[in-house]
Amino acid sequence: MEILFLCVVFFLFLLAVFDLSVGVSNDAVNFLNSAIGSRAASFKRVLIVASIGVFIGAAMSNGMMDIARHGIFRPEHFSFYDLICIFMAVMVTDIILLDIFNSLGMPTSTTVSMVFELLGATFVVALIKMAGGVDLGLNHLLNTEKALSVILGIFLSVAIAFFFGTLVQFISRMIFTFNYRSRLKWKIGIFGGICATAIVYFLLIKGVKDLTFMTPEVKAWVKAHTAAIIPGCFCLFTVLMQLLHVCKVNVLKVIVLMGTFALAMAFAGNDLVNFIGVPLSGLASYQDYVANGAGDAQGFLMGSLNGPANTPIYFLIGAGVIMVVSLATSKKARNVTKTEIGLGSQQGGDEMFGSSRISRRLVRWALSLLSWVRRVTPPRVRRWFNSRFNTDETIMDQGASFDLIRGSVNLVLAGALIAFGTSLKLPLSTTFVTFMVAMGTSLADRAWGRESAVFRITGVISVIGGWFLTAAAAFIGAGIIVAAMHYGGHWVMLLLAALTILLIFRSNRRFSRKNKDENGGDALFQAIITTQDKNQTWALLLMYITEQQQTFLSYAGEKYRDITAAFISDNAGVLNKAESSLTKQKTVLKNARRKETLCLRQLPREMAIEKSTWFYLSNNLCMNILYNLRRINEVCREHVENNFMPLPQRYAEECELLRTRISTLFDDTLALMQTGEIETIGLLRRHCDEIKDTISDTYHRAHDQLRDGDASAMSVLYVYVNMLQETQEMVSSIRKYLRAFAKLRDSEFRTRRTILA
Repeated sequence: MEILFLCVVFFLFLLAVFDLSVGVSNDAVNFLNSAIGSRAASFKRVLIVASIGVFIGAAMSNGMMDIARHGIFRPEHFSFYDLICIFMAVMVTDIILLDIFNSLGMPTSTTVSMVFELLGATFVVALIKMAGGVDLGLNHLLNTEKALSVILGIFLSVAIAFFFGTLVQFISRMIFTFNYRSRLKWKIGIFGGICATAIVYFLLIKGVKDLTFMTPEVKAWVKAHTAAIIPGCFCLFTVLMQLLHVCKVNVLKVIVLMGTFALAMAFAGNDLVNFIGVPLSGLASYQDYVANGAGDAQGFLMGSLNGPANTPIYFLIGAGVIMVVSLATSKKARNVTKTEIGLGSQQGGDEMFGSSRISRRLVRWALSLLSWVRRVTPPRVRRWFNSRFNTDETIMDQGASFDLIRGSVNLVLAGALIAFGTSLKLPLSTTFVTFMVAMGTSLADRAWGRESAVFRITGVISVIGGWFLTAAAAFIGAGIIVAAMHYGGHWVMLLLAALTILLIFRSNRRFSRKNKDENGGDALFQAIITTQDKNQTWALLLMYITEQQQTFLSYAGEKYRDITAAFISDNAGVLNKAESSLTKQKTVLKNARRKETLCLRQLPREMAIEKSTWFYLSNNLCMNILYNLRRINEVCREHVENNFMPLPQRYAEECELLRTRISTLFDDTLALMQTGEIETIGLLRRHCDEIKDTISDTYHRAHDQLRDGDASAMSVLYVYVNMLQETQEMVSSIRKYLRAFAKLRDSEFRTRRTILA
């Protein structure tokens, strides 16, 4: 059995390597977003600064692994086998959960996941032990105070960070305005001094307090002289920042990079336990068992874990290297940062979330409150505030989502709140604080406009809900897995190990495929949104609209062929899949329309007015085609699922000929869109008229058959007639779409109407 347990410990370390990668991908949101979103430096330089901070924080950490050793459970009452099952369940659940959240682009808390996994697994093992006759209560087996403090920390982190983020950013923006460069002459030194001092305070209190060189004597000296260190740092940094500004150095970029380094260092130094604490505790348990257990895994109690952890330096250096490599190479890290940056973007952009009832209600309440505030505020005060918050004067680097003032506040305030919470012994989560500060600052900056607020509030609610979902899923998942291993023995352990590896590979392959599919369109959309050359905007937008509509019409043609073929062949499975696919496609079309509308705003005003009619018409016609397909599929699916009479052979042959003509029409339309030769649109529109006439003749024949035909065939003929009607409407929409397509490209299209009629 010792060999089996050695293999389990080895597997725990293999999972720890992946957990470090997954954890860094998730927590990169904490220290990368502000620098990336404000374009304080190139992405490569930001990664270098963050990587240095991560490596120093990990390599110099003292490895505070006590939470994994005795923070949740009381090891003196658990056997070696109990703890091996708990550790295995925690690692398997942790990796699966974090990988799912990263793939979805949702930031979550590694601290919460680990604590609740330990709590869930320990709770189930405690119940098993109590049911087996152990004369101990839950209070003897569990340390519930830690879990309760984490829950308290969640609520405090969300509320406090959001409130102070909004307040501090409101004051900062009121002082500097969006046209901040004209107001930096004498203010930047004081602002930079405050920010740099807050960062140093954060490093002293939170970032380096547990590093190896921080001996008790050094900690005592820092604590005793904090009152002198802080004012001294403020004076020093104020003078230094003012001198840098005089020397034409962008002080705000320096502050953002300092904050990035500080948060990255604190993250690695303090959160390392979340990734390697459990495997190291497993190794310590195994070493104690081999030395003193005498082969009795079920009876050997692990009181030795009550002692302090002593993590070898090579483990810490190795962890630092893995974290740095993961940070530099992980695409999922960029996916998670995209969520927060998108929710806080000053400009309109691709909204990653839809709207929800609660977000719509909150926006309506907020608008009512703002309306009341405007009524009671004197006009002169309103004008003054509007002049300080004039977003038309926003100064941002090319491609930035917000300016450097907000980037500085995000980092400095997050660090200060974490340091202050730590000094009060409050378990504030780094993830919660940084995310909610960013949301508060974006709200204060009026980044949540009327047309984006409902989507962004939905996003914030989704992320917050995800944190609570993490806790629940971690607790339940780890409990189920540990119960299976406890009763199933080593065979279940081996099966879970194989299943975990399979899930990891499948998740990464799916994410790579999804990322590859989305990159092209997103790149073109971002180019349109961020371009400063208005002369290029329309050419890029026309290309983008064409690509999106080409994709849809290709999809529509394929679905029409699938649905009609499934109806003829009586295939319910294809019709059910089509129902789900068409429902999702509606969301795709709505998202595409929203993004294209945002792009349309980048055009010169006269051109935007000229093109908007035909742009909205083409979008509406695409939606009409989708509705036609949904109505065809709905009736066909109901008929086939009820096992009613299939379409008679002579109607099936007639339908096949019609399907061929419709398929050719879709192919010809796509070919025209590919070449852009609008001169051939007249011929194609006449072809649409011919198809409509053919459908009309077929419809009348089928309708006559309904009056005179066999009563048993009436049900299927009703479905067939519905298909013909919707198909005729769809062809009519394609005909109208062709005209809108031409008008988008040629504003003089009206002078050649007779040619295309």
